[in-house]
Parts: sequence; C-alpha cells; structure tokens
Amino acid sequence: MLFVEMLHQSFTVGRELELLARVVAACLCGAIIGVERSRRLKEAGVRTHVLVACTAAVVMIVSKYGFADLTSDGVVFAGTRGADPARLAAQVVSGISFLGAGVIFKNGSTIKGLTTAAGMWATAGIGLALGSGMYVLGLFATVMVVAIQILMHKIPVGNDAYHTCHLEITVADTEAFRQTLQERLTQWRAQVVETRITRNDDATACYALTIKTDRSVTHEEFMQFMEGNEGVISFSGSLDA
Repeated sequence: MLFVEMLHQSFTVGRELELLARVVAACLCGAIIGVERSRRLKEAGVRTHVLVACTAAVVMIVSKYGFADLTSDGVVFAGTRGADPARLAAQVVSGISFLGAGVIFKNGSTIKGLTTAAGMWATAGIGLALGSGMYVLGLFATVMVVAIQILMHKIPVGNDAYHTCHLEITVADTEAFRQTLQERLTQWRAQVVETRITRNDDATACYALTIKTDRSVTHEEFMQFMEGNEGVISFSGSLDA
C-alpha cells in the first residue's frame, strides 16, 4: 500500500493519462513509418515498427519515472544519490541492434535490409523522444523519416539509383542463347556483378546472374525474355526494390 500511495503522490490521474498519451503517440508514429516499409514488401512492416516505438516509449517512461517509490517527495531521490534516469533508455539504442541484424542479410555480393534496419533504429529514437514527452521532436522526426524514405525512392542518388536483379536460367546451352543473353543485358543497361554457370550432363546449363541496372526491369520484360527463347527450360528473376 505504501508503494501505491507514493505513486499517487507522484502521479496524478492527469499525469498518468499524459504518460499513456505518449505511448499512443509513439505507436501512431511507428505505424506511419511501418506503412511505408510494408508497401515496399519489406521484412519489418507495421507491427514491427509499432512494437519498436511502443517499447522504446515505455522504456523511456520507466527510465524517467519508474523510481517513484524511491523518492521521499516525488521530486528528490532519497538514498539514490548518483542514480542516472537515462540509464535504461541508453540500452534501447544498443538493444535495437539485434532487431536490425534480423532484417539485414547478404545475398551473394549484395546486402539487403540496411535501410529497413536504419528505419527501425530511427523509430526507436522517435519512441524515446515521445516517451520523454518531446512531442514536437518526435512528430517532426517521424515526418522526416517518412519523407526521406519516399523521396529517396523517387529521386535516387548514387548507388541507390541502381536496382539489383537476381536471375536464374536453366537452358539448352547454345551459342545463340549466350548471344541473346548478352544482347538483352545490353538492352537493360545491366552491369553483371556476379555470375555462376553450371553445365549439366544433359547438355543444359544453369546461369545464375546478379546484375545492377539503372532502371527497374519489369515482370513483363522477364516474361518476354523467357518466351522469346525456346531453349529456356526454367527461369526465375527477383528484383530488390
């Protein structure tokens, strides 16, 4: 009962509602960022970003106000001289790394998930800001993160301007096909990053290519390439957006 009485002395009903509002605001901001990622079919979508922002806000609130039972008057720490209210919040910055590592993976010579991982790190920061009551900063950061994600996809710069395609083709191995493949890569303005060719005993070959193009190769172009080569036995292609 003493603990409850201390909490009521430290937090009025209005104050507790305001703390709950911080968590709700963090969830909404996380959802906004997650929607943009989910629309691009990324591994971390709305639910992941909402949970990251919500948890970061809760940890920030606990870090700042979770020691009310140790205070004598709700303001001054009693017997906890030297305590650091930011200690728990600091662990969010390093702790989010295990989630970031879960969405980053290497596929041949390309790496996927870096932008999504950076977005999750930003979402955690936004959750900390809102959890500490810095609404304007948290909302502004949310707008900036979403704007950066959208604008950088529409106006790519540097290496972001290139699309990575992974192609796997099983075909009757002929000189004509190799010539056609070279012509198609030239048409797509593709740079070959990685090549693996496996020749089979049945006079077929499996071509595994990783290419970079300065424009997005459409599904229709993939289909035209497959249908235009009678020797193609199987074909699969994927594009990293």
